[in-house]
Amino acid sequence: MIHELVRRTRTVRRFQEDRPFDPGLLRQLVDLARLGGSARNAQALKYMIITEEEVRRQLFPLLAWAGYLPHWPGPKPGERPSAYILCLLDTALQKGPESEAQFDLGIATQNLLLGAAEQGVFGCRIGAFVPAKVHDLLRLPEQFRVLLVLALGYPAETVVLEEVGKDGDIRYWHDGQGVHHVPKRRLEEILVPAPELGEPRR
Repeated sequence: MIHELVRRTRTVRRFQEDRPFDPGLLRQLVDLARLGGSARNAQALKYMIITEEEVRRQLFPLLAWAGYLPHWPGPKPGERPSAYILCLLDTALQKGPESEAQFDLGIATQNLLLGAAEQGVFGCRIGAFVPAKVHDLLRLPEQFRVLLVLALGYPAETVVLEEVGKDGDIRYWHDGQGVHHVPKRRLEEILVPAPELGEPRR
């Protein structure tokens, strides 16, 4: 069911690094991203699949991993991603405001991550990086802007959802066993009641 799949599609930051991907799976995931809606139907997002070990090694230190875990430097060797998918904006195709591409990006990456979770693969959207350094490392043409880096792999951690406590703290955290806890607001907290409007004026 879609409800269970959405619940399982959590951000994972520690992976079974030595467990490789079937290259066909990564192409299938990009295909799911491709099929999502697009503002003005511009379809200006493009994707780069990275699995080669040396490229992954050089890309890793350019990424920041968990803002709410300041004492955690990110996954250690052996727990790093087996693959990355870079989400790129092709500025030659983006005719409207570039802000529209952010809507496309959310749709596309959720499609991709839902499809990944269905196959037992999980990921982390990483927006904290220096775009120029990533651009240079990967020798991208000038027309491409790096919008997001998706780290992917088979999980080496457990992620559980918690209800946000009375203190309202939404920061995720690790417990003593390394389980990753993610607070979520209750459904009742995010539903805003619609007004009861009277008869329209004549």
